[in-house]
Amino acid sequence: MALFSKSGGKKKSKSGSYRGKGKTSSGGFMNNNDLGKLLIRLCVGGLMLFHGVHKMIHGYGFIAGKLKAVGLPAWLVAGVPMGEVVAPLLIVLGLYTRPAALVEAFLMGMAVWLVHMGQLTALDQHGGYALELQAFYFFGAIAIFFLGAGRYSVTKGVGQWN
Repeated sequence: MALFSKSGGKKKSKSGSYRGKGKTSSGGFMNNNDLGKLLIRLCVGGLMLFHGVHKMIHGYGFIAGKLKAVGLPAWLVAGVPMGEVVAPLLIVLGLYTRPAALVEAFLMGMAVWLVHMGQLTALDQHGGYALELQAFYFFGAIAIFFLGAGRYSVTKGVGQWN
């Protein structure tokens, strides 16, 4: 055993972190990463789902015009239901979570590029960032990609895609 070990005499747990010998007051509830993953999945996926359902009911044809205006084919509008309905549902369920999160993040990047570029550096009437909602969805989806689904999901977080 080395004189100076990184662990400080603590044992390494299955997750790879070091645990001390005594119990801490912050126990299991406050250190529940899986609950945190569930909450972010419900927020990012669940709230985006409202946008997707709204577009399914009221239409999203206006996006085809935005695509044409920047030289992209109008058929790419077919990605809207994927990014605003299917991907959020998968995120909420914790099924193919990582690819679904990338789809949602890509969709938000496209939304900013096609519709909101004029607001990229703007503040709203209350002093907040004008694109805070889009930023929430984009960075939330990126966080989900890196975190994965967690234990509280359909797949129990098992598999590289979750």
